[in-house]
Amino acid sequence: MGRVEPGASRRGRETTPPLAGKAALVTGGTKGIGRAVAEHLLAAGASVAICARTEAEVRAAEAELGRRALGIVCDVADARACERMVENTMARFGRLDILVNNAGIGIFKPLAELTVEEWRRQIDVNLGGVFYCSKAALPHLSASGDGFIVNIASLASRHSFRGGTGYNASKYGLLGLTEAMLLDVRYDDVRVSIVMPGSVDTYFNGREQVPERTWRLHVDDCAAAVTQLLSYPKEAHVSRVELRPSQPPRRA
Repeated sequence: MGRVEPGASRRGRETTPPLAGKAALVTGGTKGIGRAVAEHLLAAGASVAICARTEAEVRAAEAELGRRALGIVCDVADARACERMVENTMARFGRLDILVNNAGIGIFKPLAELTVEEWRRQIDVNLGGVFYCSKAALPHLSASGDGFIVNIASLASRHSFRGGTGYNASKYGLLGLTEAMLLDVRYDDVRVSIVMPGSVDTYFNGREQVPERTWRLHVDDCAAAVTQLLSYPKEAHVSRVELRPSQPPRRA
């Protein structure tokens, strides 16, 4: 949200967390980038709702994140489920200030091999889910007086690659959706930004997250980009962040 001046504690040493009193919703928040974002928001003082499609996964993450976390089972490709998720978040926290649309899937196949069902699933989750969640959350974000939507996309929003027919289409669409949505809601006290990371060491498409640092981005790098966006005063808006590894392997 807007810049919050830290308040001194009675002991004169501790400061008020910058997002204290705020409430956030992070889709796909049980693992990977979404989990890191949820952890960073909690550390900044916010209460955070997370979602995933699997009950056991949601409950485990909720317990690990602690008492200011709320786990909700939701398939973001289902518009009504997204509405219920926002309703549950409001029922628990009484407000919603931040929405991080992170949930996404990747199915990487050449056009000839990509099925109609795989195409639809990627578009429904990666693009439709952002629309459904944002539409449901917008009235509450606006009512907060300084709402923020952060969409987690990819450098694939601008750079196509072989086998990315469905994935590239969904991420290009997400960039367009973000930029249009920004213009639609800017006078409703809601800012909209997009974070576009390159290669990240995270669980995605069946690959396990790598705990140690590699040449790829770490999930905490992406989470730091989100919290940095939220740190700007209400009058300033960074609408797009492109985040890439600083030293990827040299191409032969």
